[in-house]
Amino acid sequence: MIRLHFRVIIINTASLLVSQTSYAFTTTLRHHKIPMSRTIAKASSPLDQELENWCKSSGYGSIDKSIPSGRSGWASFQKVTVTNPPKDNNDKPVSFFVKSSTKSSDEMFLGEALGLKAMYECSQSGDDSLRIPKVYHYGDYSGGSKGSLIIMEYLNLAGRSDERALGKAIARMHLAEATEEAGNPNKAFGFAVDNTCGETPQPNPWTKPNSGTKEWIEFYRDHRIGHQLNLAGYSYCSKLWKNDISPRLHLLFEDCTGDNEIKPSLLHGDLWSGNIGSADGKPSIFDPAVYWGHHEAEWGVSIYPCIFCVYYSVGRYFC
Repeated sequence: MIRLHFRVIIINTASLLVSQTSYAFTTTLRHHKIPMSRTIAKASSPLDQELENWCKSSGYGSIDKSIPSGRSGWASFQKVTVTNPPKDNNDKPVSFFVKSSTKSSDEMFLGEALGLKAMYECSQSGDDSLRIPKVYHYGDYSGGSKGSLIIMEYLNLAGRSDERALGKAIARMHLAEATEEAGNPNKAFGFAVDNTCGETPQPNPWTKPNSGTKEWIEFYRDHRIGHQLNLAGYSYCSKLWKNDISPRLHLLFEDCTGDNEIKPSLLHGDLWSGNIGSADGKPSIFDPAVYWGHHEAEWGVSIYPCIFCVYYSVGRYFC
């Protein structure tokens, strides 16, 4: 346990070498364009047209209400209700949260869509799981119009959830098997696309199939701390990492062999207080920077003692 806590401290300390900010909220997801033949003449903007076309082609009737819900420096947000909505897992009608941008879908929403999809798939283990919004559609506008959007389930977010429930739910997600449905059929570290943690680029190249401790150490060394130090351009920290810490990194994982071999866990990737809430009485986490990694890397941004205690009481022994 002392070695475990020391690894988390190392991860936490290394993460503080580089400033991180939050990633904006929110394959087997189908990325498709909506036929222009369904364009509604009354729509007043490319986004309105795209929403009407998608709504009709998906069998959800027509747009009932579209309520602006704010904007950031790169996207606008809306709550949208339809006349024939789908039902959620509790058989309640779904409203939609829509994010739109003038940039391309690949640039703005691909990573978020695939990340939320993976988190959703890994959070279906029962009543003590996370509440993750289901993604219904993402893509570029049809017919040559400039812009893109992502459409997901609207959650009525409230304040922080019970910390014990949150710790248990995150553990359930980390314990979920790497599968094709969750976007990781080869059980590797990394992710299907590169993404960002705040505005910091986050490379996610896949390691080899059925990866373990050795591959995790290499991934963490080269594509997390080493990468961030290169971006920071702080020579003292880079030399400290290269000469003193990186060559000894494997010593922190000496006990992670055999039955304790590290296995890929799906990580939120930017788990700080601003990305934690609750919805429908369940804990919810959002604005992810998703990738498959060692579960302890989840706690590199911050540690909540109560959450951490319950987290380690669930399921199996984490290496």
